[in-house]
Amino acid sequence: MAQSSAPAARASAITPVPGRTLAPWAVFFGVLMLVLLYFVGAEQGATALVSGEGVHEWVHDGRHLLGFPCH
Repeated sequence: MAQSSAPAARASAITPVPGRTLAPWAVFFGVLMLVLLYFVGAEQGATALVSGEGVHEWVHDGRHLLGFPCH
């Protein structure tokens, strides 16, 4: 039985992502995380943007999980 060997595939070099390409995504996700942190941590307080208890009820468990007191 003859065995044929396939040519070994060369590992391609990993190229770094340029900062110009990565910066807009980093800013977008940074702002998104700040907005989420606001709604989980500070909404329904003195700086509430939404009236009522709706936001509080949606983020109530996450608020406790992250250590924010809410009542």
